[in-house]
Amino acid sequence: MDFSLGEELEELRQLAREIFTDHATPERLRTVETSPARVDDKLWADLGAAGLIAATLPEDAGGAGLDLAGLCVLLEEQGRRVAPVPLWPAVLGALALAAHGTAGQRAALLPSAADGSARLTLALEEFAPARPRTPRTVAVASGDGWLLTGTKAAVPTAAGVHHVLVTATTDAGTGLFLLRRDAPGTTWTPAETTTHDLAAHLDLDRAPAEAVGAPGTGVVEWITGRARTALAAVQLGVVQGAVRHAADHLGSREQFGRPLATFQAVQHQLADCLIETEAMRVTLWQAVTALADGVDTEQAVLVAKWWAGEGGLNVVHRVQHVHGGIGVDTDYPVHRHFLWGKQIATTLGGAAGDLARLGDLLAEGKAT
Repeated sequence: MDFSLGEELEELRQLAREIFTDHATPERLRTVETSPARVDDKLWADLGAAGLIAATLPEDAGGAGLDLAGLCVLLEEQGRRVAPVPLWPAVLGALALAAHGTAGQRAALLPSAADGSARLTLALEEFAPARPRTPRTVAVASGDGWLLTGTKAAVPTAAGVHHVLVTATTDAGTGLFLLRRDAPGTTWTPAETTTHDLAAHLDLDRAPAEAVGAPGTGVVEWITGRARTALAAVQLGVVQGAVRHAADHLGSREQFGRPLATFQAVQHQLADCLIETEAMRVTLWQAVTALADGVDTEQAVLVAKWWAGEGGLNVVHRVQHVHGGIGVDTDYPVHRHFLWGKQIATTLGGAAGDLARLGDLLAEGKAT
């Protein structure tokens, strides 16, 4: 299977790498980490102005139609620089509206989502869900809309968003719902995460919302599969950036008159990092291809997410180890890759949960 990128995606990668490299310097990251919103608004505006956010959207929504593949290219470059912008939840929210939203929802929200002037986010997680993949948050039909009740945990980059896409359970099955951030019945509680992102817990008490697609028709599976794949793409970039720091450090530092990179034990550590990074790359693009083709999607996504969690965490741990004391010094940039790797490894469920679900698929005869 050929996972090489086409001309459009390569051009997207080069432009994204240039912008992220110019903006996400260690000095800039320190400034953003102490800012009230913890988001690099200048970088976000430049991504929108360059057309990188819109590039993922369909052509009839003003985009270039690069879809999830284009988003994963952007996310990998973001992960390399651990750039503090809400790319995966905002763009996935826009893609969900483009694929499943009503004409009114698309007309009202996609233009501003495409240029970055208004942001979406996703409320997919909960505290100890009753059953895997079944939200405790419930949605009850009310007139032409729905009323949401429940609690969503760690909604990413909640500050400054305009709308939230919320998963909830209905009598017809699970559904995805569009909620205004300031809708009646919503209460936001700030929750700082490992990556310094200002997430929030969202309490809903009969909050009015609109359905995005019909409940019970697979829209929740559509968004969660793409969210797991998007996180795997960010993690791939995170580990590549971490290994780059390690290579620079080990090539310039000496011990006993020799560069640290020439010691066999260190070489073994980096070789293991390379193996796991390549496994993450292959399984990520297998998942992207499966989602595009609609074949064995859940299995491919779970494998990619498992490698992102297990392999990604292994890599950032090794990189931290080979840096020694410098690795835990917050004046040195590699600690951010460790924090991001740790956060991503547990978002939307950890590696153990992914393996458990893969086991269920095998038992059900749905995995090969």
